[in-house]
Amino acid sequence: MSQSEKIRCDACPVMCYIADGATGACDRYGNSGGTLVRVDPHILLERAKDTGGPLVPFNSPGQWDGQIVTRGEAFVTAIGAGTTYPDYKPAPFIVGSEVEGVDMITVVTEGIFSYCGVKVKIDTDRHLGPEQAVVRVEGEPIGHVTTAEYGSQMLSLGGVHHLTGGGKKEGRVTCDALLALCNGKPVEMTIDGGATIIVQAGKAPIVNGVPEERMRVGCGSATIGMFAKQWQGKVDEVVVVDDHITGVLSEHQAGKLLDIPETGIKIKGRRSTPGRYFQVAEPGTGWGGTSISDPLSILGPFDPKKSRPGITMLMVSTTGEHYAYFVLDENLVPVERPMPEELMKSVLRIQENCEPALCTVLFMGGAGGSLRAGVTENPVGLTKSVKDSLTYVTCGGAPVYVWPGGGITFMVDVTRLPENAFGYVPTPALVAPIEFTMRKEDYAALGGHMGEIRKLQNLTEFMDYTTTQQPVPHREDNPWPLAPAGAKRSHG
Repeated sequence: MSQSEKIRCDACPVMCYIADGATGACDRYGNSGGTLVRVDPHILLERAKDTGGPLVPFNSPGQWDGQIVTRGEAFVTAIGAGTTYPDYKPAPFIVGSEVEGVDMITVVTEGIFSYCGVKVKIDTDRHLGPEQAVVRVEGEPIGHVTTAEYGSQMLSLGGVHHLTGGGKKEGRVTCDALLALCNGKPVEMTIDGGATIIVQAGKAPIVNGVPEERMRVGCGSATIGMFAKQWQGKVDEVVVVDDHITGVLSEHQAGKLLDIPETGIKIKGRRSTPGRYFQVAEPGTGWGGTSISDPLSILGPFDPKKSRPGITMLMVSTTGEHYAYFVLDENLVPVERPMPEELMKSVLRIQENCEPALCTVLFMGGAGGSLRAGVTENPVGLTKSVKDSLTYVTCGGAPVYVWPGGGITFMVDVTRLPENAFGYVPTPALVAPIEFTMRKEDYAALGGHMGEIRKLQNLTEFMDYTTTQQPVPHREDNPWPLAPAGAKRSHG
């Protein structure tokens, strides 16, 4: 087929020529008998009119006639809506609806995000890699390890420098990895000087082939504080091994207030405050996120002036995954003994208080001037409206956090969007849905494209390409984007 028999898609800068029956490079648009069609359906959220009531039942997508179901409320998402490229065009859908007598406007577009990435929170006390270490997929750098948080390791992936600033393969691999993560698929990655991990949003991380089960209950010191009273009278000494802050019961303030006698224990780490030790071992995937497999390796000789034979000692990690029970012999050397049942109960209590280990993936993108031009001819007006909380920003109908400061930089938990809400273009960049909802009067005040507003009930009458529309149930744990108060709520 000659190029003249193909049609040209203008949905992104690639400008593919698409043959009949084929799709473009992004697999999002195709040529159907000489007509540009959107391959994926356009997603509408729908819920019952009474908040908290049952979901409105739908026909199957193939049988639906394209009309909005009037028994409930519908929200037009940007998933499958199309883009504003080449940017001077108004957004594909500027939808007018009435909610409890208030005229509302929702501006809907799929943004092409070269400036985007994901922030990944991995619930584990295991050391995944040194801070600032490069994270790789297929050998290509796609991000780095960033500062750890309480009970979790953090990754910062993607961003414009990896998408466009490196080699062609780096950009492609980064884009593919981000797309998979945002659409809830597993991605295997390696960390320089660290672990191999499999990350999937809403699932437990897999570290060096082993699925993680629990997020730690707290640091070693916090664990001492939480469970000190449960150990009182049952054991003479407790050491909670932790890569960050190892706790020692007899020295800790909690132990002092409970009159726990001194045991003469000596910890090899750097003493911070009583009963709290830093750097007891190198970081790793062993006990409490350290490199050790033998907990006794962090102990020095017991002080004979304060210790005695027969002292009992429990050593346990912050997740309760590792534990051991010891008794001092005549030479004040700890000898491992079977775990007493009453102490095993406390270990199980630690495990019980550990939340399930999960991976959290937050998409982060900046809604730039070109995207904003699809909303208003004066893009800064939209930015001000968002900052003034007059415009409510959603991503596929899900709530977002809008960062303070300049621009519209937002983050969203990808598990709160409908399935496969994200796409890509081979520039490379991610395609993410974004919606701006506000009162009609506020839309007019910011210089919106008032002549492009169409009623919610007539969506099929003003499409600039052929597509199908598919209603899906609104998640009840997400706020409903269309509400009179919704246009004046605090972002974040």
